[in-house]
Amino acid sequence: MAVATSPRIRARAVDDRDEDAAFQRRDRLYAAYALGDLDGPTRGRVAWAMAYDVAGRPSALAMLHDGLVPLPLFLMGAPDGCRAILEHVLKPRDAYLQGTELHEAALRDIYDLDAPTLMLRMVVDRSTFVPFEGPAERLTSANIDELNRLYQLGFRAGFPGSVLDDGVYYGVRVADRLVSAAGTHAINPTERIAVVGNVMTHVEFRGNDFAKMVTSAVTAELLDRVDDVALNVHADNEPAVAAYTRLGYRTHCQLTERLVRRRAGGWGLIRPIREAMRIPWQRESK
Repeated sequence: MAVATSPRIRARAVDDRDEDAAFQRRDRLYAAYALGDLDGPTRGRVAWAMAYDVAGRPSALAMLHDGLVPLPLFLMGAPDGCRAILEHVLKPRDAYLQGTELHEAALRDIYDLDAPTLMLRMVVDRSTFVPFEGPAERLTSANIDELNRLYQLGFRAGFPGSVLDDGVYYGVRVADRLVSAAGTHAINPTERIAVVGNVMTHVEFRGNDFAKMVTSAVTAELLDRVDDVALNVHADNEPAVAAYTRLGYRTHCQLTERLVRRRAGGWGLIRPIREAMRIPWQRESK
């Protein structure tokens, strides 16, 4: 069932950094990626919006990241507030949504939803971290070409060298060949949180615990700077979940990620009614 919004729910764009941060701190581990972007170099490409309940209290937040295709869209808080934001403030035509199953109802008659990918948000801090020793080495911008080769990124799609200097990346070599690496999506020292990402081992070298080695090395350095480190992993990737659990990561929540496409005009408003009625002679154009 679609979520209705009350006319007394107010939604507006927000550019007050402290207001954004205060709402995200309600569940900082859930909001780890958004908190990471709050003070990062890409902040100028991020649009924020919030919704307020009938008492004027913040009830929901959305973050839309420009410059990537499809646009990353993060939702947090009350579904009716998220819907109000997407109805009146942030209106991406296509987006890659990160939220929870509770947010689906807020979107169903505004967006077409692709099948969801279920993710686990796993987190670690100093009290739970269990290092895994191995020959992981710190990577710098001088290693960017071999890192892009490992990730199989082409010339135009490759990471710039600044990614290695601004973030934290470690790799493992075999016969002087980079065969495994892990890095960071975001680091926010002000909010004391960081996000691990881009963990990859070449298919020929899997099963040697290299992913645990590089993830451990990245996590250890990050925990010298921040209080909490987070990452996302596919919920059905049991080997990866087990590897992160070995390092002391624990599951904080389950997320859904999916492509969403905005329904256009009045037809988009009528469509849920038509689908519910299941009129047999009305078919979608392909």
